[in-house]
Formats: sequence, C-alpha cells, structure tokens
Amino acid sequence: MTHGKIIALVVALLSMIGLGLAVGSAKEPAPAALPAANPALSVTTVQPQMVDMPIALTANGSIAAWQEAVIGAEIGDLRLNAVNVQVGQTVKKGQVLATFADESVLADIAQSRGIVAEAEANLAEARANAERARKVLEKGALSAQQVDQYLTGAKTAEAKLQSAKAQLEVQLLRLKYTKVLASDDGVISSRSATLGAVAAKGQELFKLIRQNRLEWRGEVTAAEMTQLRPGVAVTVEVPNVGSIRGSVRFLAPTLNEQSRNGLVYVDLPNAAQSGLRAGMFGRGEFHLGSSAGLTVPQDALSLREGFSYVFRLTEQSGERAKVEQVKVQLGRRAGDKLEVLAGLNPGDRLVARGASFLADGDSVRVVAP
Repeated sequence: MTHGKIIALVVALLSMIGLGLAVGSAKEPAPAALPAANPALSVTTVQPQMVDMPIALTANGSIAAWQEAVIGAEIGDLRLNAVNVQVGQTVKKGQVLATFADESVLADIAQSRGIVAEAEANLAEARANAERARKVLEKGALSAQQVDQYLTGAKTAEAKLQSAKAQLEVQLLRLKYTKVLASDDGVISSRSATLGAVAAKGQELFKLIRQNRLEWRGEVTAAEMTQLRPGVAVTVEVPNVGSIRGSVRFLAPTLNEQSRNGLVYVDLPNAAQSGLRAGMFGRGEFHLGSSAGLTVPQDALSLREGFSYVFRLTEQSGERAKVEQVKVQLGRRAGDKLEVLAGLNPGDRLVARGASFLADGDSVRVVAP
C-alpha cells in the first residue's frame, strides 16, 4: 500500500469516529436541574393586627393598715387582773379588752361620797344661819359685819360642796377607766398588756387596726404621679397570695428627697378576707384607659440574646418562601398579644409559631392554618 493511501485511510477513520461521537451525544438526555433545598419547617402565617390595648402603669409597694389606733391605760398604779383578747382577734367598739383591779378606786369613791355628804350638811347649816341673820338684821340684833360673815359662810359651804362633788366625779371616772375598751371596730394587731402587771398612766396596752381596713402604698416617680388621680382603678397582686382590685384614695403631697418618688394610697376593700395582711409586699397596676396598638401573638416571637424577633415571609413562590429575621420593639401586653412599637407594618406576613427553630434566610413551606 502506498504512503498516500495510508494517509487517506487514517483520515477516513477519524472522520467516522467523530461522526459517531456526535450522533451519540445527540441521543443522550440533558442533565436534570438540581432540586431546591428542603424547607426547614412547615409554617402557618399571621398578620399584625390593630387592637385596643389597656394603658397601664405598674408600681411596687407594701400593704399597710389604713389607720392603727393605740389603746393605752388611762389610769395608773393599778394591777391588770384580766386580759380578754389576743392578737388577731376581731373586736367591736366598746368591747372590754382588759380590766384593772378596782378595790382601791371603790374605796376612794366611798371616801369621796362621805366628803360630799359632810359638805351638804355644812351647806344646809350655813344657809340656815344666813337666813336667820337676814331676818334679825332689820331688828338690829346683829351688826352688818356679822350678817356678812354668815352669808359668806353659806357661799363657802356651797363651794366646798361643789369641790367634793368634783372629787367624786374624778373617782367615778377612775372607776370607769379600770375597764379598757375598744375605741373602734377592728382587729387587735399588737398586745403589750400582761396579766398582773401594774401599768403606768398612758402606757400602751393594745394596737388596733381600725375596721380591719387595709391599704396599698405604691411608690411611683414624679412623672408617673402626674398621670394619676383619686378614683383610678388599681389591681394589686401579692405573690402566692392573690390579687384584689382597689382605687386610689389620695396622692402624697410631697416626694421623698432622696429617691424623688412619692406614695400613692390605694383603698383595698375586703383585703383581709382575701388573705392579705399588713406588711405584705405587692405589685400594683393602675388602669388608665386604652388605646389602639399593632399587636402580634406571643407564639410568633423568638427571644434571642435578650432581644425579641419575628420571622417575616419574603420571596414566596407557591408553597415555598424564604423568611427574614426582624428585630422588634415590644410595648404593652393584652392576654397572649404583645404590642409592637417598631419593626413591623400592618401588611407583613409572619411565621405564626415555631420561630425559635428558624434562622435568617431559611426556606419554609407555607401551609393552611
């Protein structure tokens, strides 16, 4: 075979091989597109809603007695021979709480009555002498000076009788004070009276919460106090005890010079029946009305690193969508709804729940609620 034929044969074989490759490649199917990433979560959506929300102001404070009366000894140097009540006991106005031994007082009364009787007899004699002196004055049997002495004696005897009666009244008053009486309806909050002790006049024996009436004294700032007025409704809650509704009675006229805070006095009707006691610490919420606010359900929120976030849907195509993490500023709460002050618009579509399982840019599958 000549050199030229060999070259021609090689060219023909190469041409055939190239044609076969071209035909084979034309028959192979085109590679399929890569499937989209699997959704991170199947979610339902929710939109922010405008809701009337209460305007509230919160403060802390203590439960205290509305008024606490001190009941003391009004007579001294007598022995207590009976103490009839204990701390926590409910009493009525005029009820006998304790009694002092009254033997010495009764003896003083008897002595005073004897002095009164003697003064009455002396007065009767002095008046009779004065009357006789007036009769004989015209006859000249007695001088004018002597007559004046009889008349003065009658007036002196009358004065002594009045003094004796006053001393008797004092002793009768001492007898009355041997019984220690409740000054008002209420509950005994303290007792220092001891059976057998000799009390000094004015010594404290009992303390009484008048009418068993309690109040809450909330501490607020100067700016907060300007929002309050008498009659505002308040809910006071004591942890592990309960809550009760009351109303503002009055605001303190001055503020504390160190803290610049002031006290708000809140009446708590039937607080004792609700289990509250003086000295308990409570949190109060002042109800100041309501206003509209943009809200989202609590389930739509995710708390991360001390901030609140929601996930907003973007780039939705069919059931697939992407989410973006949006930081929001929260305000008031009404049940399971929270007010959003910044970060959202009313038309935004948000992931309704499960936000804590998502990250910014995740793909989700949107399903019907």
